[in-house]
Amino acid sequence: MSFEIVASLVLLLITAWLVPLMFKMDNMAWLLGPRDTPLDVSVYCQRATRAGENYKESLPAFLALALLAQMQNVDVSQWATYWLIARVVFIPCYVLGITYVRTLVWTVALVCLVMMGMAVV
Repeated sequence: MSFEIVASLVLLLITAWLVPLMFKMDNMAWLLGPRDTPLDVSVYCQRATRAGENYKESLPAFLALALLAQMQNVDVSQWATYWLIARVVFIPCYVLGITYVRTLVWTVALVCLVMMGMAVV
């Protein structure tokens, strides 16, 4: 279970920082500066940023359930792995605008959290 927890934190760095940064690389002066003025970014960058925000909303629930499971010696590693896979798939679906698949993937991730919660209770 420790692997899944660490992997979820690595995915946080990728989703919330690295992916949006990739779309801003052509504005290096803005990235290295104080960022006082808003940057006009592409729709892909906006989507990547929203995907990162979405991830940050579900990560606390995942971490709480994963840590509770560890404390109670309940094995939820399979659900945690499925949640991680769903969250990895969610990023390109969101950035590329694949709407219905994105919603399905988000629902899979939510079901994984519910199953983790049921196992802990």
